[in-house]
Amino acid sequence: MVFSSLIFVFCFFVIHFAAMMFAPTIKAKNAVLLVSSLIFYAWGGASYLVLLCGMVFVNYAGAILTDRAADGRSRKAYMIITVAADLLLLGFFKYTGFFLSNIKLITGFPETIPQIALPIGISFYTFQLLSYTVDVYRKEVPAQKSYGLLLLYTASFHQCIAGPIVRYADVNEELLHRRVSVTEVSDGIVRFSVGFAKKAILANTCAKLADELLPFDTAALSSSSSLALIFGGVAYMFQIYFDFSAYSDMAIGMGRMTGFHYKENFNYPYTATSVTDFWRRWHISLSSFFRDYVYIPLGGSRV
Repeated sequence: MVFSSLIFVFCFFVIHFAAMMFAPTIKAKNAVLLVSSLIFYAWGGASYLVLLCGMVFVNYAGAILTDRAADGRSRKAYMIITVAADLLLLGFFKYTGFFLSNIKLITGFPETIPQIALPIGISFYTFQLLSYTVDVYRKEVPAQKSYGLLLLYTASFHQCIAGPIVRYADVNEELLHRRVSVTEVSDGIVRFSVGFAKKAILANTCAKLADELLPFDTAALSSSSSLALIFGGVAYMFQIYFDFSAYSDMAIGMGRMTGFHYKENFNYPYTATSVTDFWRRWHISLSSFFRDYVYIPLGGSRV
């Protein structure tokens, strides 16, 4: 199920939003959002839901152990073990086939490369869990004592499939203390509608142009004119942007309708004046994640 599908817009989200509006307390609203998110995620396969819940439990337990550790060495050890478990699982699903294919090219083995299905949204929710665990280690946020609330943060269907990457520190207060006004619901509907139009009209149109002007068949590609290839490349460029930014717009809009304030994820990247400026504007949550949790910890520009 995708945000731009009719079953999501006219069935799933309508029922979910109505249930959220009639839920009398924040605890009830969280229960509605959690159940809706688990149903949404399980739509792509129940086994994926088991993996998601398992990874959340690993980080839930790891963060609590890190938070309770008496000395810095133990804290670091618990954090490293938790992060390593996340990365091993992500690497297994994303890169096992890639590595085995390269090994086979060199050695001829294994004869059969297993086809491992990539769980939906695993990169996004893994990065969110990594940021949560590291932030607990850094003492920037307290460890969440409720497994249900951590699962809600990770699995919220607004953003667990295609982002933006939402840091726990940005929403931990809103998990238990949020209010929704008529103005915010209105703003959220407008933002969701803009994202829906981006996806259904602009992204899909650009995708159709790109498919026609940039054929996958080698013979057809060689017979294409240079002008067609240029226009096909431009169409593909805009398709990628409209796809990503559309889902971010819809996620931000749905969050606004239910009291969550997710940060902006795109800032007109094709108006950038340099490569560095482009990455500051493109998928901001992802680039800032790598900056804060990979680049700076490894030494940044000093190393």
